[in-house]
Amino acid sequence: MTVAATRHRRTPVDWSAVRALVERDLRAVRRSKAVVIPMLMVPVLLLVVLPLLVGMAARSASNSNGAEGFLESLPAQLAEPIAALPPEEQLLTLVLGYLLAPLFLIVPLMVSAVIAADAFAGEKERRTIETLLHLPMADRDLFLAKLLTGFVPAVAVSWIGFAVYAVVANAVAWSVIDGPIVPNGLWLVMIFWVAPGIAALGLGVMVRVSARTRTTQEANQLGGAVILPLIFLAVGQSTGILLVDLPIALGIGAAVWLVAVILVARGAARFTRDRIAG
Repeated sequence: MTVAATRHRRTPVDWSAVRALVERDLRAVRRSKAVVIPMLMVPVLLLVVLPLLVGMAARSASNSNGAEGFLESLPAQLAEPIAALPPEEQLLTLVLGYLLAPLFLIVPLMVSAVIAADAFAGEKERRTIETLLHLPMADRDLFLAKLLTGFVPAVAVSWIGFAVYAVVANAVAWSVIDGPIVPNGLWLVMIFWVAPGIAALGLGVMVRVSARTRTTQEANQLGGAVILPLIFLAVGQSTGILLVDLPIALGIGAAVWLVAVILVARGAARFTRDRIAG
């Protein structure tokens, strides 16, 4: 490594430049209907409309002890704590407290992927890429700004969506269950620790894909091949996180963050303006 490269790596992050670029990109995101509509509509459908409809159906079924058939088909680890509840509380707790949990890890992954796909490919489509590449900031700071542009909205939408979901779920079950269904300690770990890690994981993939493509549509198509398996993995693991104890849940989140940091670090190390321009 040359002396110049070593000095470049030791240069502190220019946070004022990063913040200015993030603010500029967020304004562009707000003006893009192709980004805003799926970023808002999908969380509303997943975290408000679907829980409301499913919760109301589960509440009706609870009045007729409709949980027995569901519990018989569930793993014992999940069925036993729910079976210990009063019959009228079982189905609501199962549906709103556990089975809809995968929705929360889909949201940060989806939102981060949508915004990250626009990170560089969108600049090329809007023909602003040359202006971006001539900004007086280090490559590392430019890459960091693009990551934060996707990470901040993804986490914000997830946290706001979770707050709305908690209100909807607890309102639906209010007259049936004595006390809130969500949140509890494990839910909080999933929302505030695992979900941001999932968002960072998606960004680590999609920003690199966006840098290699010419259009947002192409970035979404190529990124979908990588993001879809991550979505399936998130769906498969989120309910499991709620069935383990707190230290294991924290460990799962740490593993997600470790993979995300490795992907982001490798992406930052390989990121150069020349590659984007090429």
